[in-house]
Amino acid sequence: MLDKLTTELRNPRTMNLDEMSTLDILRTMNQEDESVLEAIDKQLSNIEKAVQFVIESFNNNGRLIYIGAGTSGRLGILDAVECVPTFGTDPEMVQGLIAGGNQAIYEAVEGAEDDAELGENDLKRIQLTDKDTVIGIAASGRTPYVIGALKYANSIQAKTVSISCNHNAEMSKYGDLAIELETGPEVLTGSTRLKAGTSQKIVLNMISTASMVGIGKVYQNFMVDLKPTNEKLEERSKRNIMEVTGVDYETANRYFEKSKQQVKVAIVMILLDCSYDEAVRKLESSKGFVRDAIAK
Repeated sequence: MLDKLTTELRNPRTMNLDEMSTLDILRTMNQEDESVLEAIDKQLSNIEKAVQFVIESFNNNGRLIYIGAGTSGRLGILDAVECVPTFGTDPEMVQGLIAGGNQAIYEAVEGAEDDAELGENDLKRIQLTDKDTVIGIAASGRTPYVIGALKYANSIQAKTVSISCNHNAEMSKYGDLAIELETGPEVLTGSTRLKAGTSQKIVLNMISTASMVGIGKVYQNFMVDLKPTNEKLEERSKRNIMEVTGVDYETANRYFEKSKQQVKVAIVMILLDCSYDEAVRKLESSKGFVRDAIAK
């Protein structure tokens, strides 16, 4: 069946890839990547629906679970782990699962992606519920591990989304929603870590970022729930406070400490000239949205 997938076809523009100059290879790869944004643009309405699924899960104390094999699985893990420092989420809230487990992050685990039962078992292991949203990722759209996971998620009525890079992908049958990113044949035949992987990463970034905006993790275009786990993030937190409120660095630093290093709390304290406890109450009553908290 692989010869039927566009992600496995030869790219007519790169038949002589091994004879190209380095600059020509790079120029061709850059030109080919233009198809990525076109493919995503065609799927924006479906991506919007996926975001709505995720926001609904978050609002019901559910989780976002990415699941995939190989490059696709690694991309899900990458997006998941970055949500913690960026949006201050609990590591359980957004998770990435990969066929073969943690070992497969670094090296291929033979046969793991071909095991549909393994996909089901991995979701059972994290105690998937009907409040969760599962996003299955596979460039080919036919990976048994991911299909097995989606089938199980459907059986317990969790929301399901499939992300593939082929039209009418087998996997699309098993998602409440199917996002098909048709990026075409790769520069290097079958190497879906290229255009297919790029399109998947962009879409995962879109889903997680828009979902976090939708639950109050962003004010204006600032991260206001970031975790200041290092010096860079501490300084970014203070700059965000300065930009939003117009105070100087010393004032931002003082409120950063008074707010127990919680950026959104510091912002509300400054803008409403209120105590820490009152700012926390305002944010709780506005479900974490700074804009609503300062309007009350």
